[in-house]
Amino acid sequence: MDRQPTVLLFDIDGTLITTGGMGRRAIERAVSDVLERPSAPFAFSFGGMVDPVIVGQGLSSLGVTPNTDVIERVLERYLQVLREEVRLAPVYAVHEGVTDVLEQVSGLPGVAVGLGTGNVEEGARIKLERVGLNPHFAFGGYGSDAPERPALIRRGAERGASRLGVPLEECRLVIIGDTPKDIQAAHANGGECVAVCTGGASAEDLRAHEPDYLFASLADPHALAAILDGTLEASDSP
Repeated sequence: MDRQPTVLLFDIDGTLITTGGMGRRAIERAVSDVLERPSAPFAFSFGGMVDPVIVGQGLSSLGVTPNTDVIERVLERYLQVLREEVRLAPVYAVHEGVTDVLEQVSGLPGVAVGLGTGNVEEGARIKLERVGLNPHFAFGGYGSDAPERPALIRRGAERGASRLGVPLEECRLVIIGDTPKDIQAAHANGGECVAVCTGGASAEDLRAHEPDYLFASLADPHALAAILDGTLEASDSP
């Protein structure tokens, strides 16, 4: 059948990969290094948040005004630390079903496959490099594009539509993610969300935010059809 031009945007942490908290450690280390003082672990969830906002909230929690200069210095240091953390992380794996789904959607005519992530772009690429996933994603919307997730998703969607050579308004937009913020960002942009329970959010929490599809993981046999064609009824929660 003829498929509507489709832009797919995949979240990274909790959706594509698990890293055992490595990204959190890298940001906390970077803040400590820039401030030149030890800092306690941040007492808030990073799930669905955007890197510059995470840094700003972390600085505020330490009583430091999160101005642009200090946030940029922390992010610069973060990318240095991240390379080391990625290399040494003992827990680092691709979630079940991810590789199969990416192999099925990559290269399909009329389908643009990108990232929709709160990671700054260079951080996203560093994280995916260890598990060899970068070649699947020619573009994306990143935490370095906008401070709010709906806006960065919009930027990724625009890049995907441009690659397809059609206006975004003519595209089907699908966000694949593991947090309520992914669901909210998808719907804020008129898109669909395929939510998975491979991150920190429970099925109940995800269901409460009304994803279009909800699966235990991308290994579910119906996940690919939901992503590519939206041919299923909204699924029951796992």
